[in-house]
Amino acid sequence: MTTRERPTLEAVARRAGVSRATVSRVVNGSTTVAAGIRDAVNRAVDELGYVPNQAARSLVTQRTDSIALILPETANRVFSDDLFFPAIIRGVGMELEAADKQLVLMMTGSTAGHHRVERYAVAGHVDGVLFASIHGADPLPGLLADRGIPVVCSGRPPAAVPYVDVDHAGGVAAAVRHLVASGRRRIATIAGPQDMVAGLERLAGYRDTLAEAGLPALVANGDFTRESGISAMRELLERDPSLDAVFAASDLMAHGALQTLRAAGRRVPSDVAVIGFDDFEISRYSDPPLTTVRQPIAEAGRVMAQLMLRLIGGDEEVPESVVLPTELVLRESA
Repeated sequence: MTTRERPTLEAVARRAGVSRATVSRVVNGSTTVAAGIRDAVNRAVDELGYVPNQAARSLVTQRTDSIALILPETANRVFSDDLFFPAIIRGVGMELEAADKQLVLMMTGSTAGHHRVERYAVAGHVDGVLFASIHGADPLPGLLADRGIPVVCSGRPPAAVPYVDVDHAGGVAAAVRHLVASGRRRIATIAGPQDMVAGLERLAGYRDTLAEAGLPALVANGDFTRESGISAMRELLERDPSLDAVFAASDLMAHGALQTLRAAGRRVPSDVAVIGFDDFEISRYSDPPLTTVRQPIAEAGRVMAQLMLRLIGGDEEVPESVVLPTELVLRESA
């Protein structure tokens, strides 16, 4: 049995009755070919089942039709029970799929990972790079942008590149004001990591809103994980057994707080009200269901991809930033 040979550019040219160069221009998207000739080439492509060689096509178009999404985390963190990463990947992936672009997922949870991504992007394997979950003054977005590579970030980055974020401070303010209005006066927080914009802005929103109400702050630090919520809630109860509410800067930390409060014999919400931030689906099914600040994570991924597509398309009117609204979702925990 012989394997059917892959149709060639020359075979398409013979079928369409045109030159090889004309076929090359058509399959690479040239608009200079007459409509009748273009239709004849496309019919020949369909009849023969011709698939363009992507490597050769990239040499002509200087495009790979691939976009990298960089997650500056370890694989263990990305594939843990943190639902932020699946949501952002889903949003980016849906938008790129609709535009017939390939998503390349990469993780940079180490110095070696940073170097690997830098080499990959600078070598021209992707048309642009998206970043999510940036920690500290990560130099990689600025470095790639300086090399002429289109870059879009999730969250305000240290470099001057376009970014998409959510209204962290506004969402936290709505949560804390709700607690104050319901009569809570000892309102603690489990803050997120302070080397990330989300962690910084949610803590600032908490402090500012409590100061506005003339109430003291009580802060324990976490890292957005369930385990950190468990330990931070224990710390808060030890420091102030009379606390009557807690705002956790992520739903997972809020779930950890609920676990600790239950083990300590504290009733939620009658003894201690709890509010999270994310509105992951699991929060509807916690015990009790979790009041939380909804942030549109998948939508942020979609908007990031939209900005990237505009950048690689040569759009000169791409906004410097897009900030999406948040919403307080009331359930039984507060």
